[in-house]
Amino acid sequence: MTDPTVDAELTMLDPGPMWPSDDLAPGRGDRWDLLVIGGGTAGLVAARTASSFGAKVLLVERDRTGGDCLWTGCVPSKALLSAAHAAADARSAGRYGVDIGNVQIDFPRVMNHVRRAITAIEPVDSPAALRGDGVRVARGNLRLLDKETAEVDGEKVTFRQAIVATGSAPVLPPIPGLADAEPLTSDNVWSLTTLPARLLVLGGGSIGCELGQAFARLGSAVTIVEAAPRLLIREDADAASVLASALAGDGLTVRTAVAVTKVSGAGGSWSAELADGSEVGFDRILVAVGRRPRTAGLGLEQAGIDTDARGYVKVDQRLRTTNPRVWAAGDVTGHPAFTHVAGVHGSLAGSNAALGLRRTVSLNAIPRVTFTQPEIAAVGVSTEPSHDTKHTIRHSDVDRAVAEGQRAGFTRLAFDAKGRVIGATIVGPRAGESLAEVVLAIHQGLRGRDVAGAIHPYPTYSDGVWKVAIEQVQAQLQQPAMKAVTSVLNRIRRRRLS
Repeated sequence: MTDPTVDAELTMLDPGPMWPSDDLAPGRGDRWDLLVIGGGTAGLVAARTASSFGAKVLLVERDRTGGDCLWTGCVPSKALLSAAHAAADARSAGRYGVDIGNVQIDFPRVMNHVRRAITAIEPVDSPAALRGDGVRVARGNLRLLDKETAEVDGEKVTFRQAIVATGSAPVLPPIPGLADAEPLTSDNVWSLTTLPARLLVLGGGSIGCELGQAFARLGSAVTIVEAAPRLLIREDADAASVLASALAGDGLTVRTAVAVTKVSGAGGSWSAELADGSEVGFDRILVAVGRRPRTAGLGLEQAGIDTDARGYVKVDQRLRTTNPRVWAAGDVTGHPAFTHVAGVHGSLAGSNAALGLRRTVSLNAIPRVTFTQPEIAAVGVSTEPSHDTKHTIRHSDVDRAVAEGQRAGFTRLAFDAKGRVIGATIVGPRAGESLAEVVLAIHQGLRGRDVAGAIHPYPTYSDGVWKVAIEQVQAQLQQPAMKAVTSVLNRIRRRRLS
């Protein structure tokens, strides 16, 4: 049965006419203090930050404010995952002695849940909310004409400074026949109204694994094809192995170390030919093999803004481009493409531009989370084998994990020679939340003993971080130099008590 509010929700998501063209007029003076190009996370934060400092700010967005995170990324994907995980939890409830019966999936209602999440958050990022924060907003296609002038749908805009925050878009590889199959991406998968019976996912990174698991749990027969030797090639191999087992348990087929070379078919029946000669049949194909910067047509060259070979805007540590009047923030810089990075970028670029500050961006402690079940969260240096010291606690030794029957994960921390925390991988429920403590530890240069010395709540999954820190401290105490010191202290103490 289809929820009758689905059509209404779809109508609500149509951006429509959101703002008047007269917002292009500066209103006072001869030009804008700051022109922000792009209304995603980086642009929104930059505009609001600069406006709060008294700058006269114009934000130009060609589509709808909120960006990928709100409309096609974080919000819809996590809403879809919540429904998929709920279905999986219901099916597996019998292991706790709770029998639910046959789990039914109503896909239109699932997608309605996704749309409701978007519409609930959208007002925060709306043009009306921006105007309330003192930011003027215009909708249109912008092109830079020179180092201090832009054109928005034929109307010239001059600025003292600008921030490029146009984000990134999914890549479609040049595979013969792929375009004919009307491929889905993280941009347009949200337009689905029926659940694909057979879904082929091209790419085994975070997006491919998240959406692949979600659709499998909702009832699709899912195959993931990844050209790299394993899933999540940038993450700890042990973490990827745990996830691969979980995906197999959900019924997914995973093919690694092989590429799709050709797509053929017609109508609703398609086939992908793989490099090893095998074929995979599918009804829909979802492409998740990476992203590219949205810089085409912006007129960056005319404005003296250099890009690298991939099209990303070149920036220094203060996020300033090769045009000293212009900054860049978010995905367009080539820095890790996460919403939390874009937000920090926006704050930094906005304050540097508005106040002339020299704040710099740090890439040493950027957290990343793959929101599958189990979650995989990581930060800092790789926890693969290296010269750095690693300590691991399996979640079979974390009492909360044992109580909930979630023992497959682990917590692994990396330490430098001075015992400072420099990296982590956590696999398990709420791994992203447990990681926050480690991010702070790395940012503040804390040692294992600092983490071990803080009382942690019990029983929680963050107990894994605490236990790893305690294990690292105990290992340090077993070093010859430390054993010699403790031995001397013990002898002194015995003499004083005798």
